[in-house]
This record gives sequence, structure tokens and C-alpha cells, in this order.
Amino acid sequence: MSNSTFKPKNTISRRSMLKITGAALVAPMIWVKNSEAAQERVVIRSPGGAYDDIRKKLIYEPFTKETGIRVIPVATTTAKLHAMIRSGNIELDIIDNDDSVLLQWADELAALDYAHFKYTDPADILPEYKHDNYVGNFVYADVMGYNTGKFNSASVPANWVDFWDYKKIPGTRALADVDTGGPNLEFALLADGVPMDKLYPLDLPRAFKALSRIKPGISKFWTSGALSVQMLSTGDADVSSVWSTRILKGMESGAPLAINWNQHSVHVQAYAALKKAKNLENAQKLIDFCLSKEVQSKFSSLWNSGPVTETAYKALTPELREKIPGGDRTREHGFLLDANWWAKNRNEVGKEWAKWSLNS
Repeated sequence: MSNSTFKPKNTISRRSMLKITGAALVAPMIWVKNSEAAQERVVIRSPGGAYDDIRKKLIYEPFTKETGIRVIPVATTTAKLHAMIRSGNIELDIIDNDDSVLLQWADELAALDYAHFKYTDPADILPEYKHDNYVGNFVYADVMGYNTGKFNSASVPANWVDFWDYKKIPGTRALADVDTGGPNLEFALLADGVPMDKLYPLDLPRAFKALSRIKPGISKFWTSGALSVQMLSTGDADVSSVWSTRILKGMESGAPLAINWNQHSVHVQAYAALKKAKNLENAQKLIDFCLSKEVQSKFSSLWNSGPVTETAYKALTPELREKIPGGDRTREHGFLLDANWWAKNRNEVGKEWAKWSLNS
């Protein structure tokens, strides 16, 4: 209450007394909030949900106990991130997102201070995931998933050429929609005979021509990881592209699902600190902490994802290595998605997809 509106009287009415006591009750809460604001902090963009639940116990709370720095995860969309960065009103310190998404803001990302890492040996980070201004967090894969009521390991399409041949190998198919951020253009090109090591730069006309060939055999282009697993579990799709982390959770829940790892694509979830971050030093410390061997290996077991450091991968049990991308499996049967290509061409892909959807 300001001095301009408060007029002292000799007597205090019941309404005035309620206002005063109410203010006294609110004051301690304001003090708590102000004290929290004064605490060292770091604000990180996060996917949210179960992901944050795991990371709160595994990373954020131990990091706060170790450093005194409070971690504030904020779940937000790519569109909101883009608007924030464009406005220059930076409220986040770290972005935790797909590397191909991060790279669209490459000029806004701070150099990572590997030289002062305390919890992680920078030399332990696998070179394909280590970059000047961003670094891998974990890896997952786009795989061929199938319903075991329809296929088994011998009868499922052996590769994407077979997947495309829905007349020779009957069964309902599904693929990713453009709304997922990345339709399965690589798989379309593999189905058209392009070798895994010759995919990039992607030949868009050839990829969409291949998609037109399989479109009659597609029951639905899925728009979320949850939907892809649901379709496979219920039999609405017998075989589909699907994110490895999603289908593995379904398998753990008892759904009749399995994975064909041949010709899988590896995606990198990555960290980057923003140049204009208000807590840049704290951001560097949290990224360092997140890449430690203990965090990397434990998170892999909880999220069914691949670690980005060599020692963490070696620390995994043989059983866990069988469930995740990385190591010899990816070297022999998979490829790394080209994040730079997608960062530069995602808008063009969206335009081509819109035209293709209308005309094919």
C-alpha cells in the first residue's frame, strides 16, 4: 500500500484491519520468493514430463547440493524458443533439444568452456557428439518397430526396401509426419537404393517420389512418439518407424512389440548455452555435471538412451547395450542424422511436404 493512498485515522475499521493483517500474511511469502530470486540459479529448456521427473532426482537436486545452484527446468516449444531468441529477451540459460533444432540458432550459442570442466574429461566425449558451441546429452534412434502378433524377427521387413514393398510383404505401415519435426526422408532414400553413407545432402525430389510409392500402404503418418507406439500396440500399424526410447518403454510395459535395428538413424539430444544467458557461468557448470560418467550411465539405464561419453558407454551392462543405439551396433547397422543439413533445410522440407500432401 503506497503513502499516496493510505490515510491514517484515529480508529481502524474492520476492513482496514483485514487489509493490514492480510498484508502481514503475504509479506513472508514475498520474502521467500525474493530470497529464492537471490539464490544462484540456472534456467534450462527441457522437454518436460517424465523426462524432468528423472532428471530432477538424478541431476538437478544433486547438482544443487554440490554447487548451491538451483536448477529451474522450463518446458517450452521450439516456436516459443524462437520468439524469445528473436526478441532478445533471453530468459533461458541452456537449451536441451535436438541438435538439428539447436543449430538454427548457431550464432546465438556460446562457446562451451571445456577447458574448465571439473566433472567431465572433455577427451571422454565421443567426437561425433562434441562441438564448439553444443554437445550431446544422449542419443536415441529412429528404428523399424513391429507388432509381434504380425511379424517375428524372421518375417519382418529386413530393411527399408522391404518395408516399402507392402505388396510383397503384406501388413499395415506407418511413418513419421512432418509435424514430428523430421519426416522419414532418409528411410525413403534408403528404400530407393541410396547407400547409408551417401544420403546427404538429401535428394528431396527423389525422397518424395519414394514416399509417393508407399503412400497407398500407409495407414497413418504419425504426429507424436506416443501415437506411433499406440498404433503398433493396438495393431493399427503392423510395422512402423518409431523412436527407440518410446518403443522400449512400450516393450517394458508388456506391449507386443519388437525392434529391427537394421538401417536405424541416430538422433542427438544436445545442450547449448546461450551467449546472452543471464547465468552463463552456471550454465557451463551444469552442462559439465550432466556429462559426468555417473550421470551419463545412470540416465541411459532410466531412459533407454545411449550415452555420449566413452567411459559411460563402457560402464553399461551388456543387457542395456542391447537395447540402445551406439557402439558397434550403430557403426555396423546405422547412421548419424546430419543435424546441419536439417537445420538449414527444415523449412524447405516443410514446404515440399505441404505440396506433396496435396498433390500425391
